[in-house]
Amino acid sequence: MHDDSIPTLAPSHRFQWEEAQNCYVLLYPEGMVKLNPSAAEILKHCDGTQTVRAIIAALQQQYPDVDLEGDVHEFLEVAHGNGWLYPQG
Repeated sequence: MHDDSIPTLAPSHRFQWEEAQNCYVLLYPEGMVKLNPSAAEILKHCDGTQTVRAIIAALQQQYPDVDLEGDVHEFLEVAHGNGWLYPQG
């Protein structure tokens, strides 16, 4: 996804906190993916309103001592490849 894309969760998927797993998960018709904390932080911003650039800027404000741009792009590409997200714009 390029910086002007707006990542949006696939309609068949649901992102939520799962108390039993004690982590955020991504639910979809075929199952569930347990997310690590970094993936969950990125997905919290993939609500269909923010560009990739805006997501990176927001995360950079939360974690100013971490160079995370490459990691965010990599995660978004993997998530898109897995069908979890699709780009708008």
